[in-house]
Amino acid sequence: MKAFVFPGQGAQFVGMGKDLYDNSPLAKELFEKANEILGYRITDIMFDGTDEELRQTKVTQPAVFLHSVISALCATDETKPDMTAGHSLGEFSALVVAQALSFEDGLRLVYARAMAMQKACEATPGTMAAIIALDDDKVEEICASIDGEVCVAANLNCPGQVVISGSLAGVEKACELMKEAGAKRALLLKVGGAFHSPLMEPARAELEDAINNTTFKTPICPIYQNVDATAHTSDAEIKANLIAQLTSSVRWTKSVQNMIADGAIEFVECGPGSVLQGLVKKIDRNVETKGL
Repeated sequence: MKAFVFPGQGAQFVGMGKDLYDNSPLAKELFEKANEILGYRITDIMFDGTDEELRQTKVTQPAVFLHSVISALCATDETKPDMTAGHSLGEFSALVVAQALSFEDGLRLVYARAMAMQKACEATPGTMAAIIALDDDKVEEICASIDGEVCVAANLNCPGQVVISGSLAGVEKACELMKEAGAKRALLLKVGGAFHSPLMEPARAELEDAINNTTFKTPICPIYQNVDATAHTSDAEIKANLIAQLTSSVRWTKSVQNMIADGAIEFVECGPGSVLQGLVKKIDRNVETKGL
């Protein structure tokens, strides 16, 4: 069975999607539709902009979403997925390719998500840190021990790689304790806020309204969602999990393990970069990985 997986924010690069635009009439049509929906030519920034322009909040998340979804939709029929999953932002891409969301609605939600997250970051500063070579359970135990500050395991990416998130004081204190507990590295990340932590509650509440006003359909294949790492086909469950996602952990390791347990033998990364292929291989070296 074939699993399509979709990357999140951080995978972007200047030039992404230009080959699709130039060589596929479908891709060109979808990119132009996106320009119209967003009200600015995101393609100009994606194809010929600067790194700084591409890092703008209103650009980054829609850009990764567009490259991911359009690359999957332009794939040949024999490479359609039996299951999908996306890392953080990538979950929206997974929902569109699984036909739980329309392309247009998916893009609108991604843009709303980006702007809501930016506002939450400005209202309550926070940060994130990568913890290398420490057991997931130990990371979560240390995060839970930080009194008076917000600190949680935000991204459980693969064995030995967890990203924590929270207030600056909480994450800095946790990093000290992680090193004392044997972590090889505890490195603060250059990010704009405490993603996938309780500090994103204002963004979650704002996005909840947008999600509840969007039509979801039963997907054509199971979607393994971040919050619980299990397969979902109920539109009601999918919406509830998507609403919870912004303040919950991305359980990527368990998602991949569950997809493999349910029959996935090949993982196809749709979108910019190859980060997810590397994570999948670290989770299980026996499965095949490739990018579109």
